[in-house]
Amino acid sequence: MRRKLIAGNWKMNGLRASATHLVQGLLEGLAGAEPPCELLVCPPACLLETVGGLIAGTPVALGGQDCHGAEAGAHTGDISAAMLKDAGCAYVILGHSERRSDHGEADDLVRAKAGAALAAGLTPIVCVGETAAQRDGGRTLAVVEEQLAGSLPEPGPGQALVIAYEPVWAIGSGRTPSNEEVGEVHAAVRRWLEARLGGEAAAAVRILYGGSMKPGNAAELLAVPDVDGGLIGGASLKAEDFLAIARACA
Repeated sequence: MRRKLIAGNWKMNGLRASATHLVQGLLEGLAGAEPPCELLVCPPACLLETVGGLIAGTPVALGGQDCHGAEAGAHTGDISAAMLKDAGCAYVILGHSERRSDHGEADDLVRAKAGAALAAGLTPIVCVGETAAQRDGGRTLAVVEEQLAGSLPEPGPGQALVIAYEPVWAIGSGRTPSNEEVGEVHAAVRRWLEARLGGEAAAAVRILYGGSMKPGNAAELLAVPDVDGGLIGGASLKAEDFLAIARACA
């Protein structure tokens, strides 16, 4: 059984005071109890130390929002996977549609970053998803499979991968695909993984859904076959909403 993962992508939000308040709200809401899923928060890099210190020893894991493909070097403004690992991270989000669109990140760059994350001992959360025009053109599965083929490195023994399916048109829009549409894509991702990695290795990969998951629709989305959790944007910035989504995993 794959344990569900609820990951909060804080994006470019938060200062030390607000981050502290948010994390304290999460921990108070957990009240020392074991959550029904794995919890992960991915704050901006400048908040990793603050947030990491607050969640140390709790059921909440720490993740980064991006990393460079190189171990070190002349890359002003970038952060390496080894630096994230040293800061206490267990995961890193890679290939998010906002990175692909805002920074022109192509599949081969995402693949290099994911390889660097694996080498540093991090679990990469590799994002894939179609635009509205691609969905309307009937190309959703082709686009997602092309992104998977170009963005995923071959994991070695004991190395873990997470895939996040995020229909670009649903991120932050309040719109979501139907449960059937979500199920169709997640099933296609699972089939692709089985063909690429083999049945046993593919069965261990968690496939998250991202794109306007919120307390009101989390339970039904999380009940869709092969939906192994969620990559949460705006709702992760409110402790009560994030915890409500996590409780929907029960």
